[in-house]
Amino acid sequence: MNVEELKQKVIAYSKEIGIDKIGFTTADVFGELKERLRRQEELQYQSGFEKGTIEERTEPRRLLPEAQSIIAIALAYPTRMKNAPRGTKEERRGIFCRASWGTDYHVVLRERLKKLSDYIKELVPDAITKEMVDTGELSDRAVAERAGIGFSGKNCSIITPEFGSFVYLGEMITNIPFPPDSPIEDSCGDCRKCIDACPTGALVQGGQLNAQRCLAFLTQTKSFLADEFRVELGNRLYGCDTCQQVCPRNKQIDFHHHPEFEPDPELAKPKLKPFLKMSNREFKEKFGEVSGSWRGKKPIQRNAMIALAHFKDKTAVNDLIDVMKHDVRPDIRGTAAWTLGKIGTEDAFVAIEMAMEKETDPQVLYEMEKGLQFQNV
Repeated sequence: MNVEELKQKVIAYSKEIGIDKIGFTTADVFGELKERLRRQEELQYQSGFEKGTIEERTEPRRLLPEAQSIIAIALAYPTRMKNAPRGTKEERRGIFCRASWGTDYHVVLRERLKKLSDYIKELVPDAITKEMVDTGELSDRAVAERAGIGFSGKNCSIITPEFGSFVYLGEMITNIPFPPDSPIEDSCGDCRKCIDACPTGALVQGGQLNAQRCLAFLTQTKSFLADEFRVELGNRLYGCDTCQQVCPRNKQIDFHHHPEFEPDPELAKPKLKPFLKMSNREFKEKFGEVSGSWRGKKPIQRNAMIALAHFKDKTAVNDLIDVMKHDVRPDIRGTAAWTLGKIGTEDAFVAIEMAMEKETDPQVLYEMEKGLQFQNV
């Protein structure tokens, strides 16, 4: 069997196991990406979540010395939730981004890639493969772009002709020299809707993202959130979909191909107040299977408090006072104090003043002072 016949068999099998798109590219160095990553590093635009050195992220043979080609895959995910719950004045709700709906995509895509790898090894017993989903060294987007899955849009997402940018990406490096596919032509044109709509100006220009300003990244951080970002966070608990939602290529896009990605409405749009009292174990039991739980409860709890401030939810005041007085984590105590000030009831201001008499952490005291300043607004 020649490599073209093998490629066609792999493509056919990929459809059988529920892979929506598949593409092939060489294992050559990603030279343009290497220069872009160096520039990002110089500008300090990286998130800090990146794995490996720039060389490991752009030279596939550093990861698999025998590498001859890379197989890229994409799975579409839904953009609309059936039976989405609505928040009320008594029970406000937050939102997880669409990429965190349903079962953690890392698990689902790894399972698909494992099946694909096993199938290839049945046909070619001496085949070598290395699979990655998101957390590997290679850039999923760069691989997908070169393999013809889609083009890299100005919003820094891979945009496919069929599914827009609402796709999960994964890849497999292999020692089999599959014939490569051709990249798709960029068709963003003069459109800059994503750049103009970004809440924090994180899209510096088309295709360049300052991750340090991106809400999707900021929702995953664990310390105090800067004031300018608290204002823009709204009720986001994890991730941000704005740059994808405004993209004309995503208009009317909504695919429900995979039951694993169907959201549980109570997990995708959860009530906010329960996060104030939720234990780590309760968080893991409830949210542990969604990708947005990977950083644990702390950032989600912080974001929930900021969302309560956004709604000025007076029904949360007593629970927030309890968090401010008793939580052992300074950044959670401080955020609770700021939230109380933002909500702005008389009870909240009194509680902040009383708590200040016992508080010793300078950062928490600073947040308490900021909370009290809302009295004069």
